[in-house]
Parts: sequence; C-alpha cells; structure tokens
Amino acid sequence: MKEEKKRDMKREILSYVWTIIIACVLAVLVSRFVLINAEIPSKSMECLLTKDDRIFGCRLSYLFEGPKRYDVVMFKYPVHEETIYIKRVIGLPGETVEIKDARIYIDGSAEPIEEDYLPEEWVVGNDGFYFEVPEDSYLMLGDNRNISEDARYWAECAVDDGVETDKEKAQTYTYVKKDKIIGRAILKYYPNFHLFLNV
Repeated sequence: MKEEKKRDMKREILSYVWTIIIACVLAVLVSRFVLINAEIPSKSMECLLTKDDRIFGCRLSYLFEGPKRYDVVMFKYPVHEETIYIKRVIGLPGETVEIKDARIYIDGSAEPIEEDYLPEEWVVGNDGFYFEVPEDSYLMLGDNRNISEDARYWAECAVDDGVETDKEKAQTYTYVKKDKIIGRAILKYYPNFHLFLNV
C-alpha cells in the first residue's frame, strides 16, 4: 500500500513538472515567434501611448502583407538596431512624403493626410522636409511630433553618433526596411486596457 502511494505521488509530481516544462516552452515560443511584450520608454506616441504603458505587439501581423499607413509598429531603430522603437507608419514604399506647414502630403497631393491623433499643435520640425521612401522601406513618425525623435532626425543622429560620416549616405538611416519591422501594436494592457483597432 505504501509503495502504491509513493508511486502515485511520484506520478503526480512528474505530471506537475511536465506541465510546468510544457508551459515554459510554450511561453518562450509565443514570446519568440508570436507576441512582443514591450514597455513604452517615452512620450513620443502620446496620446495613444504614454510613458510606462505596457503593450503587446504581434510578430505575425505582416506575414502575408506589408504595413499600412497609420499602423503603429515596433521596429529596430535604423541607427542602433539593438534598440526597439515604436512609431506610426506614414510613408509607404516608393512614395514621396512632404512635410509643409505642419501638414503631410503624399506623392504631391494637394490635400494633406488626416492626422486626428496628434495630441497638440505641431510646431517643432513641422516644415521643409521632403522624403523619397525607398521601395523596400517605410517612413515612421511619432504622434507627439514636438518631442518625437523620428525619421526627421535619424540621418543627423547617425552622423552625430559616429555611425556614418557622410551626410548624404546617412540619409539611408531615415527609413525603416520591411525586414527590420518586428510587429504591429495590438493591445495595451497596463495601466488600462485598450485594443488597437484602426489606430
């Protein structure tokens, strides 16, 4: 009887151990191949995201199609790829993007794009920018344009940080290549819940 109880206890302990191992393996696989868990480090995406918000992104969002304009995406910062940034897609592959008097014009359109997500009047870095987005890349801007370190400044950052010495060549750091996009923001879970639908 004692031997049987010992065997039952061993089986039960072993089943718990296997359950924990399987759960850990699944968690690692989901984290590595499906979800991105991130903490927002700055105020550059206010009002959508504020500093210290916790969010999930999906690594599979762009498996079959590319990012769309206005998607909020996580990507490797072109100047220092070990750093992950989160910004909004503004320019698509092959487009021209002009920033003029706090408005954004695509491919020479007479009408600017709609940007009702900006938290305040855009007064910093709001004029005199012209971008030609390469065919394999995207142009990213933060929502809080007055404080966001985004595509407007990355070429300059590449030179300042010593990553590139030639100002002309540094322009390539302005754009995010498709294969450097990690995923799309899908859910804010802290401090409050918000599902990103058509953000």
